[in-house]
Amino acid sequence: MRKILYVGLLACLLLAGCAQEPAALTIMTHDSFAASEEIITHFETANNVKVNFLLSGDAGSLVNRAILSKENPIADVLYGIDNTFLTRAMEEEIFEPYRSPNLDSVPDWFYLDPDFYVSPVDYGDVCINYDKSYFEENSLDLPASLDALTDPRYAGLLAVENPATSSPGLAFLLATISEFGEEGYLDYWKRLKDNEVVIVSDWETAYYTNFSGSAGQGLQPMVVSYGTSPAAEVIFAETELDEAPTASLVGDNMCYRQIEFVGILSGTQNRVLAEKFVDFMLDTSFQEDIPLNMFVFPVNEQAELPEEFSLYIQIPENPAELPLEQISANREGWITDWRELMMQ
Repeated sequence: MRKILYVGLLACLLLAGCAQEPAALTIMTHDSFAASEEIITHFETANNVKVNFLLSGDAGSLVNRAILSKENPIADVLYGIDNTFLTRAMEEEIFEPYRSPNLDSVPDWFYLDPDFYVSPVDYGDVCINYDKSYFEENSLDLPASLDALTDPRYAGLLAVENPATSSPGLAFLLATISEFGEEGYLDYWKRLKDNEVVIVSDWETAYYTNFSGSAGQGLQPMVVSYGTSPAAEVIFAETELDEAPTASLVGDNMCYRQIEFVGILSGTQNRVLAEKFVDFMLDTSFQEDIPLNMFVFPVNEQAELPEEFSLYIQIPENPAELPLEQISANREGWITDWRELMMQ
């Protein structure tokens, strides 16, 4: 009897590894995360793992949740933190360092963390998108600068997101600080407020409810969104379009470049699988899957871009930028001062 059990056990091991249950890997990410089902399945099959995605709101909410749970982490990997919130996460020490070999295909200027607690995955520009038909039908010139948005001709025509709760909202706030300086940005926002700027909590509301150029058919023909949104309008249109119904304002300092990162959360019990997932996100196959799913650019210079990106996307020549150290030292103060001015 013992011999029969031994033979049966040996056969099980040889044929299927006794049907070993897949491990579980949890990825905390923002609500805009998207990837092709087949590419995730391929990773799962190759590594005998079940990947669970924990959607955690906008990038700001994502970082807050990771910080609040750092003593008892609820995920193994975090993806979607960007350069506007990066220093906050680094100060809270929520990541473990890891340098993926696939970073060799990523240009050095994306490396904002020299110790590789996080790795760059994608980038895009937060810009003001506008509804082409509105400006044409009303014979209204496009604003050529941030300052021009305070012109009474554009009163009530711009929707922006709250920088305290929204990543693109914070990026736009940083663009205004880059343009007007720490001494002048609040005066600029007061002029925007006087010009009836509309403030909402998140990107989804701003784009799909307030913006007239999207399916929401809202009241504002300008919205803080992404430079890739016009391509998304074409790709997801219910009927085929010859051109995008929206476009971006890409004058100097009118856009802010965001870089999104992935990092292994401290305390993970799945370190090896977490490393493999970071490698996976930087691999060419995943990088080429990014544009038409999340509508941002891959950082891997070997990844090819879809044709729609070259046809419908405007890339700013001089996007706004601020040093990470300045953002780290002043971000919370800037947001507090903005809130006191704009939310009363």
